[in-house]
Amino acid sequence: MTVTLNRVDINAFLKEDIGSGDLTAAIIPETAYATADVITREDMILCGQAWFNAVLEELDAEVTVKWLVNEGAVVKKDTILCKVSGSARALLTGERTALNLLQLLSSTATLAKDYADAIAGTGCKVLDTRKTIPGLRNAQKYAVVCGGCYNHRIGLYDGVLIKENHILAAGSITQAIQIARKLTTVSVEVEVESLSELIEALEAKPDRIMLDNFSIDDLRAAVALNAGAIDLEASGNISLENIRAYAETGVDYISIGALTKNVKAIDLSMRINVMS
Repeated sequence: MTVTLNRVDINAFLKEDIGSGDLTAAIIPETAYATADVITREDMILCGQAWFNAVLEELDAEVTVKWLVNEGAVVKKDTILCKVSGSARALLTGERTALNLLQLLSSTATLAKDYADAIAGTGCKVLDTRKTIPGLRNAQKYAVVCGGCYNHRIGLYDGVLIKENHILAAGSITQAIQIARKLTTVSVEVEVESLSELIEALEAKPDRIMLDNFSIDDLRAAVALNAGAIDLEASGNISLENIRAYAETGVDYISIGALTKNVKAIDLSMRINVMS
């Protein structure tokens, strides 16, 4: 997934922190120059270089960031990720925002790699969901791909996902799928909660069927009933500890909200040296 950074977003991130001005950085001479090292305090997948760069460049067009580790690389703790140089005020003012983005996206990518590794060799793919941090969806979905997993739909506009309430409002699984087909040409997916609902969904022929909160045994039965006709996606009560068992049932996809919802930021630090 390729993401084009929106300068409006970068400015909003900075405005949230700076407000009317960085009162503390004002104690540093305006002409002061600084260098800095960004260091990780834990093992990680590096992700978010473009966001880190954009924050500092917005504050100092002449800032230099030299990355010592490639985007998407596996990094060991205590590794220097990059060396930065530029206006001391800009580095001090942008430090927190730049690190916040880098540590969040690296965390998302790191967790994604853990999930991808957990099902390696099964033929199943791990998908993200729309359970993202507001304002950071595209960034987090980019990080998911960076870590080796895959994107589900980006939003409500690029795919149909018919869930329980949609089915109730439309009248039935069949009617909901038929209406969706008439309205749009994008992919149509429907959620089912039992094997009997699966049979109805198979007859209506959506592009994908989500098997919500199915047991391992029911997933195996669903795969057998489907016989490869339609892509199957498992969802609900699946964790890093049990995901391989779910993947080995033969489903095509497993969607995990935790990829973007339950992230714990990577511990990063920026050591700044202000020149006299």
